[in-house]
Amino acid sequence: MKKKEKNDQTQISLAALDRDFQNVNGKIPYNMTNDYMFRAVLQSNNKVLRGLICSLLHLAESEVNAVEITNPIILGETVNDKEFRLDINIIMNNSVLINLEMQITNKLNWENRSVMYLCRSYDKLNRGQDYREARPAIHISFLDYTLFDEYPEFYASYKLINVKSHQKYSDNLTMYVVDLSRIDLATEEDKQYHIHDWAYLFKAATWEELKMIASKDEYLKEASQTIFRMSADEEIRKRCRDREEYYQDLRNYERAIEEKEQIIERDRKEHEEDLRNYERAIAEKEEKIERNRKEHEEDLRNYRNSLAERDARIRQLQAELETLRKRG
Repeated sequence: MKKKEKNDQTQISLAALDRDFQNVNGKIPYNMTNDYMFRAVLQSNNKVLRGLICSLLHLAESEVNAVEITNPIILGETVNDKEFRLDINIIMNNSVLINLEMQITNKLNWENRSVMYLCRSYDKLNRGQDYREARPAIHISFLDYTLFDEYPEFYASYKLINVKSHQKYSDNLTMYVVDLSRIDLATEEDKQYHIHDWAYLFKAATWEELKMIASKDEYLKEASQTIFRMSADEEIRKRCRDREEYYQDLRNYERAIEEKEQIIERDRKEHEEDLRNYERAIAEKEEKIERNRKEHEEDLRNYRNSLAERDARIRQLQAELETLRKRG
């Protein structure tokens, strides 16, 4: 096929895709909070991946020469291990290592896990390489819950800093956290770089919402159309369904654990209450015993005093009797 014919066919396909996308309505089967759809969209469309990276890192398009996924998967292929990770490892401009991860379930150990992922990304030097050759590593997590309840923030960044002076120790390790449940906290800077629009796109529940977001810029439009294209692929939908089932099983498992922990906590509190009642009963009995002992000692003293008085009286009478006898 000639190059011109191939380009014409591509244009026709894109036009058909755009027409079908504009006509679709209703609920989106799986949006990008599904980590398989997240992976499928970003792996299958480098333009979308580039646009997202530029937005998150506040970069102009001209500053990003290349973004390459270094851990691609075969999209649609059956995965027997449902627990496999779908994080995306990227090298940008052949100099910066980036790890993207969609995490909608509340992993209570996420702080430690994400730090471990970041360190693994950074630790890529081969034996003998100079430490100056270490490439900066960035970990970006999309969470559908608030990581630190006391410090809610839509888009947070973390670096190694001096805790007193806030002097940065190094720019080589950076963590970003996007809280998809708090888009309402997006700052003007977040909005300037369309990060809130990407968050809305990830969470869009209907095609109508997605089309509205797609009108914002070309990258969001490209992402929306790619979601539409991925949703039309039966194998992709199966894998998305597998992931939803896995997370549902995980939630059920976590709920069962939570219920058991609640039962254990309730039993512990009941046991502590029984113990307190038992100790209270023992204390009351000891008090009663002590009270009875004191009363008994008092009675014994009174009895002894009474005996002493009687003995004295008897001795007095005996003395009087002896006196009378002598007189007689």
